Amino acid sequence: MWGVGRRSFMTVAGSLVTMAATGTPALATGHARDAATATEYVDVQLLNITDLHGYLQAPPPGDAVITGAGGEQFTVGGVAYLATHLANLRAGRTNSIFFAPGDLFSGWEFPAESLADEPTIEALNRLGLDFATAGNHEFDRTPGFMIDHMEHGRPYTGEGWTNSFPDSTGRTFPGAKFRYYCANMLWGNSGRTVLPPVNVEWVHGAGGRRLPIGFIHLTVTGTETSSTGFQTALRMLDELQTANRYAALLKSQGVNAIVLSMHDGAVAGSDFNSGSQPTGPAYDLARAVSPDIDAIVTGHWHCAFNMMVPDPSGRPRPFVEAGCHAQLINEINLRLDPVTGKVVRELTTSTNHPNTHDVTPDPSLKETADYWTGYAANRGATRVGRQTATFTRTLNSLGESTMGNLAADWALWAGAQSLDPFDTGNIYPNVPADLALIALAPRLGPSVINTDLTLDATTQGAVSYRKAFNAVGYGNPILTATVTGQVIHDTLEQQWKLKGTVLTYAPFAVSHNVRYTFDAAGSAGNRVAPADVLIDGTPLDLHATYRLATTAYTMIGADDYPALLDHTSPVRHTRDFESFVAYVQSQSVLTPAPLGRVSARNATALRAETGQLLPVPKTLTADAGPRVASAGTKGGAGRC
Repeated sequence: MWGVGRRSFMTVAGSLVTMAATGTPALATGHARDAATATEYVDVQLLNITDLHGYLQAPPPGDAVITGAGGEQFTVGGVAYLATHLANLRAGRTNSIFFAPGDLFSGWEFPAESLADEPTIEALNRLGLDFATAGNHEFDRTPGFMIDHMEHGRPYTGEGWTNSFPDSTGRTFPGAKFRYYCANMLWGNSGRTVLPPVNVEWVHGAGGRRLPIGFIHLTVTGTETSSTGFQTALRMLDELQTANRYAALLKSQGVNAIVLSMHDGAVAGSDFNSGSQPTGPAYDLARAVSPDIDAIVTGHWHCAFNMMVPDPSGRPRPFVEAGCHAQLINEINLRLDPVTGKVVRELTTSTNHPNTHDVTPDPSLKETADYWTGYAANRGATRVGRQTATFTRTLNSLGESTMGNLAADWALWAGAQSLDPFDTGNIYPNVPADLALIALAPRLGPSVINTDLTLDATTQGAVSYRKAFNAVGYGNPILTATVTGQVIHDTLEQQWKLKGTVLTYAPFAVSHNVRYTFDAAGSAGNRVAPADVLIDGTPLDLHATYRLATTAYTMIGADDYPALLDHTSPVRHTRDFESFVAYVQSQSVLTPAPLGRVSARNATALRAETGQLLPVPKTLTADAGPRVASAGTKGGAGRC
């Protein structure tokens, strides 16, 4: 039914030095100040981090400094420093549990992102992670990838190139030494949970007595229909109902100490070690969920707070989030009744410790992070293709660009490929795409095209792995879906929209087998005639069906082309980063195709207007910071 802790607990830690640096911890009551002298109870330390996202060396610049009490700032991040702080916190403690509420991998830093997130798993193994909740991004490449490859280390097609790399000890990737859990993600056909819903860990009391602590795990709802995790094979349960159900079940099995680890979040002020004016779905749940739950640990929103929130019966319990990208370690200290195993809430404390750089970095973790940085750099320099000229994102007056046409041709190719060998997320047949659309300058969100693909004459036009990887991709799969000709027509019409009195133009790139003409004198919504749209030379039939390829972000309507929501039989293909690199390899030589897939008639008419082109989104690479377009999960600003 549920998982049981795999390892005996390490001897673990007082944290007075770090607490002195960050201020007073959150206390359930004033009595909690005397917890250190409450020797008649069983002391349990819970340590957690969240939303690491593969940032092993350091966070992106915007997350490298955090603010504490009184506006004091701390430079933070890096798993080598994290390891040292964890060791200091664990020192001298008999019962310590280290876990995470999700989004540890699906990293956005190049070494993790380009190496199947295997660097992240090695680092977490070395940090001694006991278990983790699956976040929305753990589902980015389907449960088959998470379970078979990340947990169990099973290789898949492309071993040595796309997966199963040698780790810092020279071993082929062995998988995680910890397990993932989730109570509210189900297989749609069977109704069974994809992962074990809960786990029970046993702590040591006096006289050899062992006491259970249950952990319930939740993933943010909407993950299975989100742009990064879109999977028709999955469905989700309500968070509150699921947590209450498993709390009652654990209680009925004699588990009297229960922790909720959830990948959904809130915001509660700017001081990482306190909380003020909390809002968000996790906060709403914290006030309503079963009083049998003794602590609530959250993630997903990339926020930092540490506070006590009353349960429905009025008793306070910790409600915490530890930021992101290895900024913080949250520590909750529970005191258990040695006979019943119940949490003595009055003695509970919680502290967010900053992962500061005023300690000696752990040599083993530093070696691990440095190894993967070097490995990724060498692999990134590998040639995967050649180009004969520069591809640019610069749009002509009709909204075309050579980089856009290249991306649309890639999407058409991607929509005709076999599914990933580990894929378990699809239920519909994989029918090849008939055409592809790529949003070049969308009204909402980024474009999947990140950079120009500039010719380097000094290398005879070589396209390296890193160059291709950086050029296209924001962490979404290509989706193919069945749409009617009417949907294609309406989608093309939605490129134009009035903003006040200004006609704006958010153009699509179309694949090489598509040509269309728009009426420059037409009004918004009346610019494209079906007879002027040719697919493989044949006019668009409004009543026929076609297989369309585009990014998941565009298909679910996230960038404001809502006509595409009217689709059926969607199939997810390989994630964009990996897929575009594979496309470059398959083509061997890239040559910019002539522009002219889009044309205008009545261009010289008195009231002719192409439309005000929206700006191409700024350059964004895996080297510069998070590169992801995540839409479809609920939450607030900053969530991923």
